[in-house]
This record gives sequence, C-alpha cells and structure tokens, in this order.
Amino acid sequence: MEKRQIEVVGAVIVEDGKILCAQRGTGALAGMWEFPGGKLEPGETHHDALVREIAEEIHCEIAIGSLVTTTRHEYDAGVLTLTTYYCTLVAGSPVLTEHSELAWLAPADLDRLDWAPADLPAVEVVRRDLG
Repeated sequence: MEKRQIEVVGAVIVEDGKILCAQRGTGALAGMWEFPGGKLEPGETHHDALVREIAEEIHCEIAIGSLVTTTRHEYDAGVLTLTTYYCTLVAGSPVLTEHSELAWLAPADLDRLDWAPADLPAVEVVRRDLG
C-alpha cells in the first residue's frame, strides 16, 4: 500500500539577521525544531497556506519572498513534501500557540537545535545563503 502524501509549507522568517525557529509541542516529532508552517488545505496555493498557517500558529502577518528549497522525507505517517520560503514579518510578534518554544537564532547557530528530519535540508540552505 502506498504511503499517504502530505504537502506542507514552512516559513523561514528572517528579522535582524536572525531566523525564527519553532519547537514542536505535540505529535510524533514533539521536542524537535521546525520552521513554522503547516499542511495545505485542498485547493490552496503554497502562499495562501503559508499566510494562513502563520496567522494561525504564531499570530503574525508575513510577506513571502523567494523559495528556500523543496524536500521530501518519509515518516511513519506518510511521505512529507516540505516547501520552504524566506519570509519577513509584516505585522505582529510571534506568539506561542501550537509550539512549546520559539527562538530567534543566527544562521550559524541553527545546527545547535534538534531539527525535524524534513527541515534539515532547508536548514543547510539557510546556513549557506545567510551565514
């Protein structure tokens, strides 16, 4: 049986040279770090989903910039395709709602965190691009 396909988007939010990192609070990857974002709803574009997810998850409005990368990772629950974009905050300050912790880190410090496997390729691109 073919594994479920899960399409998600992530925001690499950059402010004052630092990147917003979010620690998962629940689920199979609880305690691991990720770029905030989430699953696409049926019929949503990447940009629509990312704007909605960031508003829901951290109560902020963002401007979406260039593509960071798209990666695929197989988890027990299915095959996750993660597309990440560089973003900037337009309004609001990040608020904890779904995550257990938020942190602003310099690109060179990103590897100090225990990242979810699907996010690792994006972390490497960000460190290369912004480090």
